[in-house]
Amino acid sequence: MFGLMYRCVGSALLLSLLLGACAGGGDDERPSRPKMVRSTLTRPTPRETQQCFTELSRQSIRFSPLADREFGGGCFMAGTVELIDIGVPVTNLKGMRCGLAQAFTGWVRYAVAPAAAQILGSPLAKVESFGTYSCRPVIGNAGASRLSEHAAANAVDISGFVLADGRRITIERDWHTQDPAVRSFLSVIRQSACRRFKTVLTPDYNSAHYNHMHMDMGGRPLCA
Repeated sequence: MFGLMYRCVGSALLLSLLLGACAGGGDDERPSRPKMVRSTLTRPTPRETQQCFTELSRQSIRFSPLADREFGGGCFMAGTVELIDIGVPVTNLKGMRCGLAQAFTGWVRYAVAPAAAQILGSPLAKVESFGTYSCRPVIGNAGASRLSEHAAANAVDISGFVLADGRRITIERDWHTQDPAVRSFLSVIRQSACRRFKTVLTPDYNSAHYNHMHMDMGGRPLCA
């Protein structure tokens, strides 16, 4: 009698575990964030931020200072601005660290725009981005446990460029193009980015960057 009850309970428990295992799979499965995420992100001092604001104004860059914010988990925005007008529209661009904004504006004005006109034969009409701030660890490295510079709005991901003649150059489609002019354009702006930003990562670095150029001002010196 007891043996039969034990077998029935055991069978029911096994069935419950099997059903539970099935319920946890399917479309709900997603890569989980690391349980322990360390932060190596730095904060600008008020003096550094004010000096940067002054420099942006001196360069006739229209911007709006943003209030510092804490988001938890080591993620924050400090010394950030919203660029209003740098001479060419940029999509998805919101808050970014002032130093990053200064480097980014210089890159667009003095590298991307001239290269588009001189190499591709058409003025630059728009820069397309995936944005700046994102509270997350570094991507592309299995088991990464370090916060990305995006978690401090100190990085920007660029996905493409639109020219005045209607052509659209994207990192995903054109990074390995056979078109010599487009290849030269992308090479020139990459070289310029590596001189202006601390870290530049492209599709040549790993598969996580197949569709954008990552540029930040706080990571380790790297041009890949």
